[in-house]
Amino acid sequence: MSSSAHTVELPVVPGAFPRFGARRLLVLGGLALFLGGTILGDVFAVFVLHPNADRIGQALVAATAAVRQHRAEDAGQNFMTIGGFLENRGTKVDAHAHMIGFGYLAMLLAILFPWIRLSDAASRKLATLLITGGVLLPVGVFAIHYVGLAYSPLESIGWASIIADGAGLLVVVACAGFLAGFWRQWRAAEPPAEDEIFRDRSWAGRVLMAGGTLLILAGFLHGAWYAAIDLYSQEQQDHDLLATMADSASLDPGPGLIPERAGAALYAYGALQADHAVKIAAHSHIIEFGLIALMAGFFQPFVFLRESWKRRWAVVLLLGSVILPIAVLLETRFGLAAGGVADAGGVFVIAALAGMLAGVLRYTGRLDAPAGSFAVGGRG
Repeated sequence: MSSSAHTVELPVVPGAFPRFGARRLLVLGGLALFLGGTILGDVFAVFVLHPNADRIGQALVAATAAVRQHRAEDAGQNFMTIGGFLENRGTKVDAHAHMIGFGYLAMLLAILFPWIRLSDAASRKLATLLITGGVLLPVGVFAIHYVGLAYSPLESIGWASIIADGAGLLVVVACAGFLAGFWRQWRAAEPPAEDEIFRDRSWAGRVLMAGGTLLILAGFLHGAWYAAIDLYSQEQQDHDLLATMADSASLDPGPGLIPERAGAALYAYGALQADHAVKIAAHSHIIEFGLIALMAGFFQPFVFLRESWKRRWAVVLLLGSVILPIAVLLETRFGLAAGGVADAGGVFVIAALAGMLAGVLRYTGRLDAPAGSFAVGGRG
């Protein structure tokens, strides 16, 4: 008896997505950064944003009273406290924004990968550099508030900032390498192979792309409306209220008291800042989620899940992307109730991204196999 086997191969299906390839690393890293940034944003909103706003308001009231009573040291201390709260808020917002931003960059490079002419080894190294920098930079930024200048070799830059800057350099090097790949492809004057992600017409992919585009459009329209209706009037109100508080500091209604005019101005100033913040946040989040949905739509062929689950996650992602910005806009009217709904919308987005990430991790390479290839063997 003898055995023989051979493989019959038909034309290759475009859209290679090898297990340890650069494109797979970029997609996995991009989705993971989206997921991490969204989780950080949701946790920040629950445990930092609202408590910090209350503390800043209390410190501002105390600083105004100290200025009125000519207690320069106490006024300075309260303003330093406000600066600390703002730094705490700012570093977390920056970490959140950078994680999402690097996720966009990784996914965009994965979409454009057929136009990058590099060896497999070089593209893997560049993808690894990009994802490493995309993780380390937000971690470094997040730690700035807690690490400060402790044990730093420099007078004004702490270790967390040094790590963040070093990670930024890794991202710059990776981007330069990928740009060199674009240039080589352009110089080669050869059209790239047709890619699977541009051939996909699945329900989940089409819904994510259409929904993402509509979200981006809605975000731009909301931003244009805000700029035309509210922005300049709010800037004038900001100036007027601060001037009122400064003028009222010279009044002396009695020990430990704040003039009624200054108290009203403080309350109005807090309400104005809250209104400004929620409108900016809603505008940025709806565009942010639109871009995430649009990019995720391209890679649905590589989400190795049942079609029914791919549809569910697409709907959940878009649903959360609509709920969160609308609820954020309603926070000034309904307070913590709207904030809770916004957090629930964030949980929807987190669940959908986690589901898609799991699907990409489970991908077995069925689109990388030659189309129609099969093994023929016999024993006789």
